[in-house]
Amino acid sequence: MRQNKLFAQQLLEWFDQHGRHDLPWQHPRSLYRVWLSEIMLQQTQVKTATPYFERFVEHFPSISHLAKASEDEVLHLWSGLGYYARARNLHKAAQIIQADHNGQFPQEYEQVLSLPGIGRSTAGAILAQAVGQRHAILDGNVKRVLTRLNAIEGWTGLKAIENQLWALSEAMTPSQRVADYTQAIMDLGATVCKRSKPRCSHCPHSSHCIAFREGDPGQYPTSKPRKTLPVKQTCMLLLRNTQGHILLHKRPPSGIWGGLWSLPEVQDQTDLRNYCQHQFGLDIQQIEHNTVLRHTFSHYHLEITPVTAQAKSRTDAVMESADGLWYNIQQPDNCGLPAPVKHLLAMYA
Repeated sequence: MRQNKLFAQQLLEWFDQHGRHDLPWQHPRSLYRVWLSEIMLQQTQVKTATPYFERFVEHFPSISHLAKASEDEVLHLWSGLGYYARARNLHKAAQIIQADHNGQFPQEYEQVLSLPGIGRSTAGAILAQAVGQRHAILDGNVKRVLTRLNAIEGWTGLKAIENQLWALSEAMTPSQRVADYTQAIMDLGATVCKRSKPRCSHCPHSSHCIAFREGDPGQYPTSKPRKTLPVKQTCMLLLRNTQGHILLHKRPPSGIWGGLWSLPEVQDQTDLRNYCQHQFGLDIQQIEHNTVLRHTFSHYHLEITPVTAQAKSRTDAVMESADGLWYNIQQPDNCGLPAPVKHLLAMYA
């Protein structure tokens, strides 16, 4: 208990001098802004998330603005940040808060935990930082700090290891200055106790860190057992009409790139003319296969063969529906696009 108290005290002293005090969601540090930042920072670093956060709060300054927005508007502002289920869950949660909590982000832990896209650590981080409630957190940065400090072996995704880390995090979280402590331990992991090349000489806890004393903090936390990622192939059709607009269709709400606008995917590249005639009622010409583009997800590689083609007939009514549109690359619509699709459209433009 005494050692845990000393840890918190030293960490807060370090934070006062070296912590991050000017992050955009800290001024003001409201429940809405902290919630938005925590969702964006899942799987994303601060420097990447910051411009997205600033654009988001400019367009959606409150939960009610976010709840009233269309999914397309939300996904458009999220485009390029990846892991799009986060954006869809954020939108759903805003609508739930608007309907069930009169547009006010709840302050009861169980109510926060019940919202889409919010787990135990995220719920704790939101309430700790925004309203000073005492909750432990266990994001990737905290896991790294705790496993090195205590030389805990084993992949942190294993339930037994995760339970051990939760118990440590709970024991070490102080009752005072909880908001600062929560930010401090995340900052320590992000800026000092980094994944590679940790800056142990700048750490306030190096004298108590078992991994540092062992001389190899980089071996903690234990890496996830590696798997060879499978490779999948697809063909994406850049079909242009006489105005030079490109045909897009809206993907199903679940699965990869759920709810985003994408290029039509063709499994059989040898029969494109029949495919376009059957699918869109269009005759095509000037078919050209282009250089393969590889996009990597967390669990597989996707090799995309872009195929450009020109529609010969009028296309005014084709695919102009809730699920399809002709995309003007010179005057882009505000619709959410997956990163590789955005890349292909930029290359074509």
